[in-house]
Amino acid sequence: MSLQQINSFAEFQQFEGAELGVSEYHTITQEQINKFADATLDHQWIHLDQERAKAETPFGNTIAHGYLTVSLLPYLWGQIVAIGNLKMQVNYGIEELRFNQAVTVNSQVRLRAKLISLKNLRGIAKAQLEVNMEIKDQPKPAFTGIITFLYHFNS
Repeated sequence: MSLQQINSFAEFQQFEGAELGVSEYHTITQEQINKFADATLDHQWIHLDQERAKAETPFGNTIAHGYLTVSLLPYLWGQIVAIGNLKMQVNYGIEELRFNQAVTVNSQVRLRAKLISLKNLRGIAKAQLEVNMEIKDQPKPAFTGIITFLYHFNS
C-alpha cells in the first residue's frame, strides 16, 4: 500500500473505519536493543545476554524490550501516512496495549494501522488508531492496541 497524504481534518475523515496501510519491515538488531537498554536503564539479561538467553529462555535468543517495539510507532506510522499542513502533532495516549509475542533479535516487524475514530475537538483532530505490530513469518503480532494522536492542522 502506498503512503497516504493527509492535509486536513476533512481528508483524514475520509479514512474513518478503514485500514490506512502497512509500513515497511524494520529489523530489530542487538545494537538497537542495547542502546534502548542504556537509554531506559533496563538492562535485564533476557535483552542483553545472548548466550544466557539461548540457554535459559524459551525464545532461543535475546528479545527486544516491549517498550522498544512501542517506541517504533511514530517511525513506522510515518511510513503509512504523511500528515501535512500541521502546526503540531501530539502523542495523546495508548489504550488496550497487549504484548502478544516476544520479538527476538533480528526479527523483522512492521505496523498495520486502521483509523477507528476521528473527532474534532475545537479545531484539533483526535485520531484513534488500531495498531498491530506484526512479526514477519509469525502468526501472532508483537502487540496490539489503540493509540491516540492529536493533530493541530493549520487553518
